Amino acid sequence: MPLHREHKRRKGRNIAVALVLGALVVLFFLITVVKVGVQILDRPL
Repeated sequence: MPLHREHKRRKGRNIAVALVLGALVVLFFLITVVKVGVQILDRPL
Protein backbone atom coordinates (compact mmCIF):
# COMPACT_ATOMS: atom_id res chain seq x y z
CA MET A 1 0.00 0.00 0.00
CA PRO A 2 2.13 2.91 -1.18
CA LEU A 3 -0.72 5.39 -0.66
CA HIS A 4 -0.84 4.62 3.07
CA ARG A 5 2.89 5.12 3.39
CA GLU A 6 2.68 8.42 1.50
CA HIS A 7 -0.09 9.69 3.80
CA LYS A 8 1.93 8.77 6.87
CA ARG A 9 5.00 10.55 5.49
CA ARG A 10 2.94 13.63 4.61
CA LYS A 11 1.42 13.72 8.10
CA GLY A 12 4.88 13.56 9.65
CA ARG A 13 6.05 16.39 7.43
CA ASN A 14 2.99 18.48 8.33
CA ILE A 15 3.66 17.97 12.03
CA ALA A 16 7.28 19.01 11.54
CA VAL A 17 6.23 22.17 9.67
CA ALA A 18 3.70 23.00 12.40
CA LEU A 19 6.35 22.58 15.10
CA VAL A 20 8.79 24.82 13.22
CA LEU A 21 6.11 27.50 12.74
CA GLY A 22 5.18 27.29 16.42
CA ALA A 23 8.82 27.64 17.41
CA LEU A 24 9.15 30.72 15.18
CA VAL A 25 6.08 32.30 16.79
CA VAL A 26 7.54 31.70 20.25
CA LEU A 27 10.92 33.04 19.13
CA PHE A 28 9.39 36.24 17.71
CA PHE A 29 7.37 36.71 20.90
CA LEU A 30 10.45 36.33 23.07
CA ILE A 31 12.45 38.72 20.89
CA THR A 32 9.62 41.26 21.14
CA VAL A 33 9.45 40.92 24.93
CA VAL A 34 13.21 41.38 25.21
CA LYS A 35 13.19 44.42 22.90
CA VAL A 36 10.17 46.14 24.47
CA GLY A 37 10.96 45.04 27.97
CA VAL A 38 9.35 42.80 30.52
CA GLN A 39 7.25 45.70 31.87
CA ILE A 40 4.95 45.31 28.85
CA LEU A 41 3.58 42.18 30.55
CA ASP A 42 2.87 44.06 33.80
CA ARG A 43 0.83 46.90 32.31
CA PRO A 44 -2.91 47.08 33.00
CA LEU A 45 -5.16 45.96 30.18
